[in-house]
Amino acid sequence: SDQFSKRVSVQLTNMETTTVKNKQVILRNYVKGVPKESDLMIVTASDIMELKVKPGSAEILVKNLYLSCDPYLGIFMREPTPSTSAFWDAFVPGKPIAGIGVSKVIASDNPGFVNGDFVWGIVDWEEYSAIKANDRLFKIDINISVPLTYYTGILGMTGMTAYGGFFEICSPKKGETVFVSAASGAVGQLVGQFAKLMGCYVVGSAGSTQKVDLLLNTFGFDDAFNYKEETDLDSALKRCFPKGIDIYFENVGGKTLDAVLLNMRTSGRIAVCGMISQYHLETRDRLQNLPDIIFKRIRMQGFAAYDFIDQYPKFLEFVLPYIKEDKLKYVEDIVEGLDNGPAALVGLLHGQNVGKQVLKVARE
Repeated sequence: SDQFSKRVSVQLTNMETTTVKNKQVILRNYVKGVPKESDLMIVTASDIMELKVKPGSAEILVKNLYLSCDPYLGIFMREPTPSTSAFWDAFVPGKPIAGIGVSKVIASDNPGFVNGDFVWGIVDWEEYSAIKANDRLFKIDINISVPLTYYTGILGMTGMTAYGGFFEICSPKKGETVFVSAASGAVGQLVGQFAKLMGCYVVGSAGSTQKVDLLLNTFGFDDAFNYKEETDLDSALKRCFPKGIDIYFENVGGKTLDAVLLNMRTSGRIAVCGMISQYHLETRDRLQNLPDIIFKRIRMQGFAAYDFIDQYPKFLEFVLPYIKEDKLKYVEDIVEGLDNGPAALVGLLHGQNVGKQVLKVARE
């Protein structure tokens, strides 16, 4: 009887699961100020989800493996405005939040995807997602020997953000001076290294001694400073850039941007990737030095990664050799378990992460 019980146990273990109750991270309500963990809740959907797709639906069903924690997610937890709605549809209270994820196809009614494919693109924060395969879903080439987590970052939207913003907007030239704020973050660490590969002089700012050490000793920045320890940002920038800044990759906004404008050189370029210091303020900082944009003929442009999505193949051709040759360092901060998603996202907004913040949902 013991042997029979063991056989039954093995058979049950090997049987494919055909239905699940899907665990999700839900937005409780629109937030004001900096999001808190309590603004998100973990729920298990009451409806049973069948792990299959309807014929004719053109859908694919995926098991989510990794989710990307990004600062912009906090913006979409706020009540939508015309400006944010133009960027991406806001989250809906009572529904899962969404972002970039890496997933495995477990059922498909789309000829472009088959069971077992790995993909990256926009998914809800949940264990399983049924999605329409569109131009924002990309198949992963498993013959490229890199961790799947890289597609939440360096080989996904994060990488495209750094590549498009730096090369397409800033048009760097060898010998130019480059300043990167929030430089140890997912995008900043790549921009700084791209700039070094182009022969530029690169300085970054970050929010802790540990992160400054990372910039100097891992990512190869020429100089770096902890902005929290600087009483005068203008003086700090003049110390690092006695002849001024040619390129500024903007991730912070506010007082940092104001100080940078004073130190930009004539015909400088500013790629505005983010302004994390301003997202959750009810009254945003007023800038004093905007006239410098005119006087110095500075080109300042905002952008999103999707502006350059048609260049994704070109981006891979550029970045993959550097990864294989270990000429690009990439630091990830991986938190395990969907239950820990709210803490990981809120921690990111407070700068608690070191490197790219990734949430591991399931085993590959």
